[in-house]
Amino acid sequence: MYYAYKYRLKPSDAHREELDRHRDICRQLYNHTLSRLNEHQDEHGELPSMTTLRSELPDLKKWWDGLLDVYSKVLQTVVERLFDNLNGLSKLKENGYGVGQLKWKPPREFRSFTYSQSGFKLDKKGGQTVLSLSKLADIPIRLHRAIPDDAKLKQVTVKKEPTGEWFATFGVQMDREPPETPESPEKCVGIDVGILKYAHDTDGTAVGSLDLSDDVTAWNASNGSSRANSTGRTTTRSNGGALRSVTPTSDGSAATSCTNSRTTTLRNTTS
Repeated sequence: MYYAYKYRLKPSDAHREELDRHRDICRQLYNHTLSRLNEHQDEHGELPSMTTLRSELPDLKKWWDGLLDVYSKVLQTVVERLFDNLNGLSKLKENGYGVGQLKWKPPREFRSFTYSQSGFKLDKKGGQTVLSLSKLADIPIRLHRAIPDDAKLKQVTVKKEPTGEWFATFGVQMDREPPETPESPEKCVGIDVGILKYAHDTDGTAVGSLDLSDDVTAWNASNGSSRANSTGRTTTRSNGGALRSVTPTSDGSAATSCTNSRTTTLRNTTS
């Protein structure tokens, strides 16, 4: 069976810059390959094969210096990604959906790149676990759960989330059969994520959402610092977790608010 194991990366600022550079080179290659695909279709009346476009990579490297900085397997998976998207559109069209054409990818829509089969490994360096990516860097990784010893690492996809955090998802192959589905189960329960509650099941049981406010307050208390926003308000968090805001007023005084988990107080102070 094929499994996916996802872990958070802990890149330094230099790592983040290099990750973004590789990601953008892959994005530009994706757009270039899409352009070549459209050109081939206009000239020959049919789509080129994936092998045809992938065979152009060596010639591209002769004038496109950035491609020399990216591992060859990563570049190949970019071409494969384009054809995967093309096949996805074809299947939607076969099922009766109205589909358009593939479009160029802006930076916000191209967030990942993949090492397939080689060019990556988990290693120990400097007393910490790192993900070694060929032609890129050794990036610290948080292995919150172990990958089974009998697992074969097939690929790793490195992705930047909209929050700016980086994650690595390993494609893992294991020689395990999926559990058999019981022919006549005595009891079945359906579970779904709720809106007002975290989860509901078909028996009518509801599980409330976790209250992490204390953890957030504690984290902010230990990492809090003063900051000023665009309105001129300065916000600080005290050691006790209370949020204190100071806003200048027109008469030279300062309106101060102090908020904790139970009360909010307002008072004016003269300068």
